[in-house]
Amino acid sequence: MQAKKSQFARIEEEMLATWEREKTFQKSVVQRKGRETFSFYDGPPFANGLPHFGHSLVNSIKDSVLRYKTMRGYYVPRRNGWDCHGLPVEYAIEKELGISGKRQILELGLEKFNAACRDSIFKYKAEWEHLLKRLGRWSDYDNYYATVDSTYTESVWWALSQIHKKGLLYKGFKSTAYCPRCETPLSNFEVNEGYKDDVSDPSLYVKFKLIDEDASLLAWTTTPWSLPGNAAIAVNPNEHYVYVRFTNDDGLEEVVILAKSRLSVLNEQDYHVLKEVNGKDLAGKHYQPLFKTHLVDASDYNDLYTVVKAQFVSGEDGTGVLHVAPAFGEDDLDLTKKYKLPVLTTIDSSGHLTGISNQVKLEGLFFKDADRPIIEFLTMKGAVFAAETTSHTYPFCWRCETPLLYYAISSWFIKVSAIRADLLKTARDIIWTPKNIKTGRFGKWLEGARDWAVSRNRYWGAPMPIWVNENDSNDYIVVESYEQLRQLSGDNKLDITDVHRPFIDNVVIKKDGKTYQRIEEVLDCWFESGCMSIGQQHYPFENKEKFKQSFPADFITEGLDQTRLWFYVQHVVNTILFSSNAYKNVVVNGMILAADGQKLSKRLKNYPPVEEVFDNEGADSLRLFLLSSTQATQTADYMRFNRDALKDLNRNVLGTLANTMRFFSMYAQIDGWKPSKGLTEPKNTHVLDKWLIARLHETISLTTNKADEYKIAHALQPIFSLIEDMSNWYVRRSRRRFWKADDDQDKQHAYTTLHYTLTVTMQLLAPWAPFISDTFYRELTSHMNMPVSVHLADWPAIRPTDKKLLQQMAEAREHINEGLRQRAAAGIKVRQPLQQVAVPNLPGPFSSIIAEELNVKQVNRDKLNNKVVLDTTLTEELITEGIMRDLVRHIQNIRKNAGLQVDDRIHLTIKTDNEQVQQAIKAHSRTIKMETLAVELGGTVPKGVHSEKVTLAGSGVTISLKKAKHA
Repeated sequence: MQAKKSQFARIEEEMLATWEREKTFQKSVVQRKGRETFSFYDGPPFANGLPHFGHSLVNSIKDSVLRYKTMRGYYVPRRNGWDCHGLPVEYAIEKELGISGKRQILELGLEKFNAACRDSIFKYKAEWEHLLKRLGRWSDYDNYYATVDSTYTESVWWALSQIHKKGLLYKGFKSTAYCPRCETPLSNFEVNEGYKDDVSDPSLYVKFKLIDEDASLLAWTTTPWSLPGNAAIAVNPNEHYVYVRFTNDDGLEEVVILAKSRLSVLNEQDYHVLKEVNGKDLAGKHYQPLFKTHLVDASDYNDLYTVVKAQFVSGEDGTGVLHVAPAFGEDDLDLTKKYKLPVLTTIDSSGHLTGISNQVKLEGLFFKDADRPIIEFLTMKGAVFAAETTSHTYPFCWRCETPLLYYAISSWFIKVSAIRADLLKTARDIIWTPKNIKTGRFGKWLEGARDWAVSRNRYWGAPMPIWVNENDSNDYIVVESYEQLRQLSGDNKLDITDVHRPFIDNVVIKKDGKTYQRIEEVLDCWFESGCMSIGQQHYPFENKEKFKQSFPADFITEGLDQTRLWFYVQHVVNTILFSSNAYKNVVVNGMILAADGQKLSKRLKNYPPVEEVFDNEGADSLRLFLLSSTQATQTADYMRFNRDALKDLNRNVLGTLANTMRFFSMYAQIDGWKPSKGLTEPKNTHVLDKWLIARLHETISLTTNKADEYKIAHALQPIFSLIEDMSNWYVRRSRRRFWKADDDQDKQHAYTTLHYTLTVTMQLLAPWAPFISDTFYRELTSHMNMPVSVHLADWPAIRPTDKKLLQQMAEAREHINEGLRQRAAAGIKVRQPLQQVAVPNLPGPFSSIIAEELNVKQVNRDKLNNKVVLDTTLTEELITEGIMRDLVRHIQNIRKNAGLQVDDRIHLTIKTDNEQVQQAIKAHSRTIKMETLAVELGGTVPKGVHSEKVTLAGSGVTISLKKAKHA
């Protein structure tokens, strides 16, 4: 059985249907057309996976800011986007089809594989749109952009061609992070997302025997799998090295060579230093290789298996002796430019060992699985000095979590290192929330920006628009458009409906008697994401004016991880293309954790399903809970999702607001009160009315200023405080003005003040809690000449705030709080009247407020005394009045229990033997009747009454009441 939905959930679902029926979103955009454009770029998610609870935060921020800017008068067209290419899609399809790796994909057939990828990209689009719509996020869902669109890809091609024309695209043989399971290189910012701490790996000290000396070079490595690819040993020419003699476990003497500064690695070993040499003295010495390989002819490489000099060798860790494997390290590969060293690729593209002659059993092992067999082999060979384990930080594929290796491969790069100064320059105008990211996480990343490997040896992606001369790999064409491709291919009718592999691979270019074939690689999907500014508009082929109006974006927002991903790639691409930043304002949101501080986990079930939250607390409450967190919206920190705190907010903010609305609506209906046709600010003279309008002005100013600064949490707090003050101060202090029977000017002023404040409060609340604000706004303005929806209304204008009045009321409330503390200290409840209180000087109107709140007969204003002094002396008269107040409270509760309406008149009978109570009834009968709407007090108890017995002044009192017939 489905649980009953809360009042808030029902309100929200009804409002969703209303918006859909009235096309409120579309109207909110169209009616501001022609105004200044406010541009937003949507960071696209993948729709081949289900949305999760964490997505509610960033989408709440996106929607709220755009609603706010719309109400501020901007033209805010908005469309959402979908990421469609790359490893996430391929990986999901491999699992679905039960295949793995390049060989099985090709056996299946590239056309079938990519067709399956295409069919999957919008698998959960409906679920995503349901979440976004239920959360209240407005977007043109029918006009989304998708990176799979051929128009999008054409813009991406154009971008790459421009980068090439600027001399920033090159093909290089570099050591780059590589995923053997995905068989593709990863960019440095992708690698940054996959590091894991405390990974256990071997710590191996291995001996390389010198050929002409009875000594061994002692090297240290945590990657035994790389040892078959060893090509040299490197030492620091400026470091001091020592020959050390020791007795091994077999009782034989050995000599090892290591840096003098690293003698500590010998631990407790008894050793004797034979001699000391400089690193440069070791250079040129030959050693015996640990493994034999048939990959190269050793005679072609004079420096193979020799000691070489390298300044980067450290004397502060390891042994100061470095094992060099050019195929598996960036610094190692660089040494091949200086020395005649081969690149021994003893691991194939799928991560398996290959090409080892003297250890056939290692052939075909996955590289991480080869560590133990390699150590065992070297131990048997007597080449191991010590084999231990260590914990360190190690990179894993951010998608499939396979351990990465650094792998020397041919790849296409953007020379980002050449434009670091430009990147820093264009970043100056970006405003970050939080501010520290500008020069911190983002700025430091730009300072160390490295060349970007943008080619991927994969299948489902935007094909690289590069055709290479089949006879000269240095002669290639970077195609910038489909029209150019048609011209170059000689096929003016070339179908470019689908430019994915394998179709595009069959397009051949013949030019000047030369034949050009397309390279197999596809583009890094992050490069596609970086081209979002142009791709969504199909720029420069269409929409040039639209692009001009929307670039750079006024606002973007995503999580902290995107600082070095989507934020970064956009900045790089647009700096190159337009010498401009891609966006002006960035809100970097934090991350939602479970209540216990752990990551949100489906397995652990440490967070509620978002639909459950929608059905109970509602989307408005969830939005306000997330948006009001400074950690989530202003400091890019971790925030804990606490369901109890969410419920508190639901009760204390939205519940309080709903109670105020019920109070207003109930009495307005009783009195038949209706607002005027236009919404005008009341100019009433009652101090409470003037104060509430001043509080409203203050809130408008604070909220507007903070929202303009993208300080969302700080923009919301003033609204929360206003709702609290409106309910628990203004309404509570003004109840008698609404209760009284006389329809005088004071009552009218109370209605106009509360109605105006409620209506403007709904406008202030609209961007952040769009459902309840529109529901209450429509109720408040149904008979007025106002926009039908709060989301079609403008944001309230900032007006001067009566700060003096606010300060005076604040002082009055401080005096009241002090008086209440003195009451509590004396053990006297508030319903018990007291004679007087002395307070520091305040204007006259505040005296009545202080008197009523402290329940005193008289307020004495003392200009000379800054203290509040409450007279706690109790007289018989005061005690009698206190009993009357308690009696009235009991009667009011019994009215509720009897199901009476607030305006129902009653017949009232009170029976008691207590003389004090009798005296209180006699002395204050008029007050009792007035307060409880009794037309009669006393007499016989009529039939059909509601009776209850209560305790008052230590005695039993029976209270009977019945609704008056002609009430």
